[in-house]
Amino acid sequence: MIHPTAIIDPKAELDSTVQVAPYAVIGADVKIGANTTVGSHTVIEGPIEIGCDNQIFPGSALGLAPQDLKYKGAKSLVKIGDRNVIREYVTVNRATGEGETTIIGNDNLLMAYVHVAHNCILHDRIVIANSVAIAGHVEIESKAVIGGMLGIHQFVKIGTMAMLGGMSRIDRDVPPYMLVEGNPSHVRSLNLVALKRNNFSSEQVSLLKKAYKILYRSKLTVNQALEELQPLTDNEQIKHLVEFIRASANDSGRRGLINAK
Repeated sequence: MIHPTAIIDPKAELDSTVQVAPYAVIGADVKIGANTTVGSHTVIEGPIEIGCDNQIFPGSALGLAPQDLKYKGAKSLVKIGDRNVIREYVTVNRATGEGETTIIGNDNLLMAYVHVAHNCILHDRIVIANSVAIAGHVEIESKAVIGGMLGIHQFVKIGTMAMLGGMSRIDRDVPPYMLVEGNPSHVRSLNLVALKRNNFSSEQVSLLKKAYKILYRSKLTVNQALEELQPLTDNEQIKHLVEFIRASANDSGRRGLINAK
């Protein structure tokens, strides 16, 4: 299960079912759960916790120190959940501050050359295409789809089931259920493909279409649009959309919303 050319620190904790390919290097303070496979020439440094049934492909570098000039050697962490596919040469950095964590959830696909910087939070069932650069403190909600060769600015939040077109520049928050692309990027439409794939009812789709028109086609201000949407917040998706937009618009620590064209 562990190739003789792999180098594994005695302080690493690997489940007995973990497979490690040739020339992988696994450091101290690394925990890897059952049935995870580690590809050849992969480097994993701790502190890092990796769950079960993950596939880590050759050349990945997980848990290394953040690329942040503020980092002074604090003991920070990476946590990776279960059933993730981490393709060739993916890099995931530890967080910057003492006790802080970079988090990747469950069932995500990170294609080749994806970079996940310090303090990022990736939820579940996210697809990130090749050569995507995610800066520090980015949060991506579940079921988002990120197109290839794009960059996401630090402190940006991507909503659930949003889709980001390839080679876009994402420098502000992307609301849930929206399709965004371009440089500069704009909200183009609802992500109807995601709604269909996630079995949204015709009523749910109709409500989200109405919300989209209020937000992006009515010429209302953000606060006026939120007031218009308030009566619809009995619907779970509209409620989440309103809460996301309100937080983005009113939190001074956020970068604000991407606009429609």
